[in-house]
Amino acid sequence: MRQQTRLGTGIGWRPEIAEAVERMRGIDWVEAVAENVCPGHVPESLLRLRERGVTVVPHGVSLGLGGADRPDESRLVALAERAEALGSPLVTEHIAFVRAGGPLTASPLLEAGHLLPVPRTRDALDVLCANVRAAQAALPVPLAVENIAALISWPGEEMTEGQFLYDLVDRTGVRLLVDVANLHTNHVNRGEDPAKALDELPVEAIAYVHVAGGFERDGVWHDSHAHPVPRPVLDILADLASRVSPPGVLLERDENFPEQAELERELTAIRRTLESAGAATGATERGAAVLVGSSEAGPDTSVGTDSGTGSGTDTGAEGAARQRLALAQAALLSALVAGTPVPEGFDRVRLGVQARALAAKRADVVSKVAPELPEILADGYRPAFLAYAQRHPMAGGYRRDALDFAEHLLLAGLPEGAETRRLRDWWLERSGPAPLSGRSVARLARATRRALLGR
Repeated sequence: MRQQTRLGTGIGWRPEIAEAVERMRGIDWVEAVAENVCPGHVPESLLRLRERGVTVVPHGVSLGLGGADRPDESRLVALAERAEALGSPLVTEHIAFVRAGGPLTASPLLEAGHLLPVPRTRDALDVLCANVRAAQAALPVPLAVENIAALISWPGEEMTEGQFLYDLVDRTGVRLLVDVANLHTNHVNRGEDPAKALDELPVEAIAYVHVAGGFERDGVWHDSHAHPVPRPVLDILADLASRVSPPGVLLERDENFPEQAELERELTAIRRTLESAGAATGATERGAAVLVGSSEAGPDTSVGTDSGTGSGTDTGAEGAARQRLALAQAALLSALVAGTPVPEGFDRVRLGVQARALAAKRADVVSKVAPELPEILADGYRPAFLAYAQRHPMAGGYRRDALDFAEHLLLAGLPEGAETRRLRDWWLERSGPAPLSGRSVARLARATRRALLGR
């Protein structure tokens, strides 16, 4: 039996609040988005925290372990490099899919730009278990996976979230990152009882817990990470802490950052919730002292035998399960980001809400990676981008998305003026030969794209 890593109380490290985090007292650990950390150029703030003995955990968002494809080797290597560069005791990712299509479906690869739920079916569980095992084999430290928040439900699900996670842990020995804010989100959006989910979870496998805020609009809870932690989320945390003492608890905040004092008040509320629940039940003495590791887990009943990384060849039942899952996920993602028909059994209204949320997130992230675009387009940026996103799926990450959006506007024939000239100059600096007008724009855009892609 392996001992759990006791993390304590932490906060999500973000560049916008780096100085405030360094000034906070009682911060035992931080979590950094893995994709935002370069192993050769770790932010000075994280290095200073490490020197003070603060643990840093990389939190991945792009691996897509719940997708139909096997985990990409380059992404696994990158995640492993960040764990080693930060001296981390574990790494974390999500039980989600983030892209679909490609060779398994003979259709274009689509990027969601967001975490989307996997269906709680035996096919999806078989594929997830195989993908988790591949990731575990490639990483230098233990892996923990997080339950996600969702706006939509898959038709024909065969398990509850608790049952799905229990079987995942039983078959792989993976650790769990339990997000109590996501349990609240799924309660509001999908009618799922958080207490029942906690009843069914293998709480001894919890590596740590996320706590975050959100908001409700028109009966839909949005897991924004940009609002204060609400009372219902703290109540779920108290319920969890009455069952087991979590090795670590972390406050997440990604947008709309408040002053340091407000963050410290939220951390204090989290600590008091844990103390009250532990004192009332004795959970702090019980603790989560051990974790079922891969060598102690029950027999793996997943189909298929290949447990390598991204280059493995699927055969038999696992290959068939991947194909079925790939087709289902591609149909859903295409409906969300490309405007294709809604797959049978899905709630059309909810899919509309999810599609608008995905487009809004794209607009927000593009405005951050290319801040010149909202500066150039002013109030016209957001409506123009949302209109563009309805029929133009993201194909190559957010920076490529920004270039494609600007190119789309130029090809659409904007009226000549200062705004158009600034947009053309911006596109030129990043894409190659300057677009001119009409057919010349199209020809040069295509030539530039061919040059960029090496064709």
